[in-house]
Amino acid sequence: MQLYYSNTSPYARKTRLVLREKGLESQIEEVLCNPFDPLPALQRANPLHRVPTLVLPDGGALFDSPVICQYLDDLVPEPRLIPSNGPERWDCLRWEALADGILDAAYNIVMERRRPETERSAHWLDAWEREIRAALTGAEQQRDRLPEELRLSQLALGTALGYLDFRLDDLGWRAACPVLNDWFREFAIRPTFQATQPV
Repeated sequence: MQLYYSNTSPYARKTRLVLREKGLESQIEEVLCNPFDPLPALQRANPLHRVPTLVLPDGGALFDSPVICQYLDDLVPEPRLIPSNGPERWDCLRWEALADGILDAAYNIVMERRRPETERSAHWLDAWEREIRAALTGAEQQRDRLPEELRLSQLALGTALGYLDFRLDDLGWRAACPVLNDWFREFAIRPTFQATQPV
């Protein structure tokens, strides 16, 4: 199997964290690429030409990080990162959706800021920043609902916070969310997180 990824994509980073936490490094080749440059192999696997994309043994492919994370979690029984059923499963997936929402808004801001200043939309930049701040406030208030055992919940949230540090440190999320900041300081020292740092 092959996982196409960009070193700076937070969505790809989340899947690479799952890959490592599940011990699948020897079974899946990670293929570094730039999704903004034409790559025929990626285009054949994923008509959207986006990362992450996971090429399966039968030649088919999976894309979109939540789908890939669930597939990887099912490949190896333990450690289970997404509970198989019950309230714990839905709580885990809710955390992932919240973290992905932060990433979506953050990515939009990054792309909008790359446009010429005269063409940027102040309205949308403000709206995306409000989304991020509201999501962070929600996560801050519900920090005690994160399970003690490692789940996709923590991997997704850690990925989102890491991306804010990497691309949008001017938002000052750490000062605004001291509880999350304390949690993230401990989480960020995980070897898998260190191994997938964007550069």
